Amino acid sequence: MTPKQKTDREKVLSDAHNEYEAGLNLYALFKVNDRATGEDLVQDTFMKTWNYLVKVGKIDTMKAFLYHVLNNLIVDEYRKRKTTSLDVLLEKGYEPVAPHSERLFDRLDGKAAVLLIQRLPVAYQKVMRMRYVKDLSLQEISLITGKSKNTVAVQVHRGLAKLRLLYKH
Repeated sequence: MTPKQKTDREKVLSDAHNEYEAGLNLYALFKVNDRATGEDLVQDTFMKTWNYLVKVGKIDTMKAFLYHVLNNLIVDEYRKRKTTSLDVLLEKGYEPVAPHSERLFDRLDGKAAVLLIQRLPVAYQKVMRMRYVKDLSLQEISLITGKSKNTVAVQVHRGLAKLRLLYKH
């Protein structure tokens, strides 16, 4: 490349930079929601455009070319694996919590309660297992045991009261 060609290409690129940089920055900011990343992408756009001018030498429509290159860089940015440090997340207000920690405690308490059913009197064990382990309704339990629905409800209530006493101790 001759010095005159280099000067001409530099002039073309600097004119394009002066004319389109603000619009490209706004477009990139809109797409990536981060001013610094958007500005980096616009600078990369001009670097890639310069490399293309050096290799090929001519661009028919500069504005369309710049936006096309910027779009491709934005797509590449989206596809990158994002790694965010915990410090940055904490600064933005994110607080890590153990997922489903309350649910975990409920499960552990439930397992302890199921084990305590074995300590209940035999009359209550069967009804409590059907009600709380197998999740049967009072009507279903009364059909299985042959007892009235009211009797089953009373046994479940009394069994639950005894289970609470065992659980507290």
